Amino acid sequence: MTAPVWSGPPRSGHRRGPAPAWRVPFGPVDEVSRHWLRESEPETVHIEVHLPGRPDPARLRHAFAEALRRHPRVLMREAPRRWYQRRYEWDVTRAPDTDPVHFPSAGADALMLARNRALTHCPPLSASPPLRLEVVDPGLDAEGCVLVLTLHHTALDAPSGLRLLATTAEVYGGVRDEPLARPRPTGGRYRSEAAPRAPRGRPARLAAVATGRDRGPGRVADGLALAELPVPARSPRAPDGTAAHSINDQLLVAASVMVTRWNRLHDGVGQPVWLNMPVDDRPHGPLMPMGNGTRMLRVPVSPQEPADTQLLAADEPDPDAVTRLLRQTALRTRALKAAPAGPPLGRGAALLTLPVLPVGARRAAARTVREAGAKRASTMLVSNLGRVPYRLDFADAGTARAVYFSAPARRPTGVSLTVTGTGDRLHVALRWSRALFDDHAGASLSDLFARSLAATSWRDPVPHRSGA
Repeated sequence: MTAPVWSGPPRSGHRRGPAPAWRVPFGPVDEVSRHWLRESEPETVHIEVHLPGRPDPARLRHAFAEALRRHPRVLMREAPRRWYQRRYEWDVTRAPDTDPVHFPSAGADALMLARNRALTHCPPLSASPPLRLEVVDPGLDAEGCVLVLTLHHTALDAPSGLRLLATTAEVYGGVRDEPLARPRPTGGRYRSEAAPRAPRGRPARLAAVATGRDRGPGRVADGLALAELPVPARSPRAPDGTAAHSINDQLLVAASVMVTRWNRLHDGVGQPVWLNMPVDDRPHGPLMPMGNGTRMLRVPVSPQEPADTQLLAADEPDPDAVTRLLRQTALRTRALKAAPAGPPLGRGAALLTLPVLPVGARRAAARTVREAGAKRASTMLVSNLGRVPYRLDFADAGTARAVYFSAPARRPTGVSLTVTGTGDRLHVALRWSRALFDDHAGASLSDLFARSLAATSWRDPVPHRSGA
């Protein structure tokens, strides 16, 4: 988190909105996202909180305004700049430039329309705060409501959005929402072994299936499918208490199996699967640093034995091959997490964001590097926030019964898989670029992930019985 930097009052004739309280330089993640912005690929993070009741509008507006006041780093807009400046900067404002809370008309299609807006209409960076909260009433025939929070990902990420909603719930209900303790790996919790070598070869791409019917004028750039799935069973712990793998490892393996099976069905090339996995090390309490605070790890999730690839691609993946891939993936993720934390997006991005040239020149260089490295980009993004660390209790509107979020589906990968957990259920969102998949293909891909995740569940081995 970059410390606030006061850079003096704006130059005359170079002001947009009220004078800022202070100014903060963009971090590397913010700058890379800003470089890669495209009108055709809205850079939004969408969060849904499903409540059993409906909050009072005036009370909710007050609670959200107070949450913004308690997290002033969210109240920001992109600062105007001269062509020769070497940094993008945020103007942190004392109050919102616009009202971020909206109550769209109720109706059976209200939630679908709100989701479409979340995937299409990116909150502008020119107004503070760069987010939008919609309170969606599904109509008289449906119970409860859905809070749809849309964030501009250049400014904020999903953990920041959830923290903002948790503070809103605290103010609305008058009860402090202490975050659940985050489990952290310790020396004796997992088995310690050397990680297997990463597979060679260009990363796999999901075979595109797009008819063009979903990409006409007025259609959203991304498609979205939501699913509520049971938490897959894990193998029992060893007598010394160590675990063979985590639920996160099972999600990664399920995504890899999904890619392998999808490409077999659609004549895709069988290349190794590499997954981008965000890691968030921030505390989740009321003083959580807001912004883009995750770092990206690149995880190879492919079997070492070539024969296992065919076993995993079968209609019913071979259980032994799945178990071997789970073990290999667990070793790889532990090794990556245990390594010293480097730059959030790697050393290449750190070099591209060094303020040695004007931002316009660095933007051109970043886009050139992105295009040149497209063939080496990871297969897809898998982001697991784990169990939601807040109760999200909105008093008379009830406690959240489901929380979904989705991340941008940037090309060349064009697919993101995001997961949260509540109780014994996983809330999964698959988001895809409609340049690669039509809605029918996206729904089929989501169903394939559900089946692939079920294939990672631990099964009690059948005991061998000798003949009479």
